[in-house]
Amino acid sequence: MTSMAHTRRRLLQAAAAAGLAQRLPAQASTARSVQTAVLNIGYLENGPVQGFPLILLHGFPDDAHAYDDVAPRLATAGYRALVPYLRGYGPTRFLDAAAPRMAEQAAIGQDVMDFADALNLPRFALAGFDWGGRAAAIAAALHPDRVRALILMNGYPIQNTVGPFPPGPPEAEQHLWYQWYFNIERGRAGLAANRRALCRLLWQTWSPTWRFTDETYNRTAPAFDNPDFVDVVIHSYRHRLGNASGEARFRAVELQLAQRPKIQVPTTLLYGGDDLLGRAGPETTAAERTLFPSLVARRVIPGAGHFLPREKPDAVSSAMLELLAATR
Repeated sequence: MTSMAHTRRRLLQAAAAAGLAQRLPAQASTARSVQTAVLNIGYLENGPVQGFPLILLHGFPDDAHAYDDVAPRLATAGYRALVPYLRGYGPTRFLDAAAPRMAEQAAIGQDVMDFADALNLPRFALAGFDWGGRAAAIAAALHPDRVRALILMNGYPIQNTVGPFPPGPPEAEQHLWYQWYFNIERGRAGLAANRRALCRLLWQTWSPTWRFTDETYNRTAPAFDNPDFVDVVIHSYRHRLGNASGEARFRAVELQLAQRPKIQVPTTLLYGGDDLLGRAGPETTAAERTLFPSLVARRVIPGAGHFLPREKPDAVSSAMLELLAATR
């Protein structure tokens, strides 16, 4: 059998699995928790425990319910879908009451590996958007032997946090107002006092064509009541701009990430066509080809904004099944 025919057969198998997953009734997720050296991580699990593990990571401001319509489709196809709450969200808690509530990119990337180790997962696939995309990208870049495949929903997200942060085009700077806001004390106070209203505004702004319901938002909003939420969010946005120090144990990792390491694992890139934070062009760019040497697919999803797993769950689950079929 030729390589092309073999690849075609895998893609057809993935398409069939995706179609079956969409026809069968959704399976209910189970809420669980697992302890690492730093956190007690709450997570939702769906699918057979013997299935190949898929770790699905949410962003800011969101929670594990972002994958409520993705995980059951993957579970129906025989995979074990694991959706953790990031540090500072929902039931996830720091073990040490005195530990500083930090959330630099190296920390959330390490949280992914700690989560996998706590569950005894030697190999797994990853998907993520926003903060979750950054965590997934870091885990894949630094531990390619552990990551079988990767779905990224916001392009290449690894940042240089040790050098200067040059300004972007004015229109891009305008859309990042919330980051500048969080870098002043008024922003901290505003997030603490108005977290649910502010986060809802970001949902509406970043996904202007998504008409989510009150029920959908209210299922996730309690995750922002986590006692560490404000500190974690503020530290994340201040650290990336050089206005907050990071953890000493991650200094070497941040220096490594500042070099924008290539992601060698097989990757599919998904972009929301209406994502206010970063609309992608129709063609693969030279930077994408360089940063993702094993790029398998790249798609711009029309009619979707920043929260792709919520807005277009079929596109996300189908992309994951196709990628997994291509990497057997």
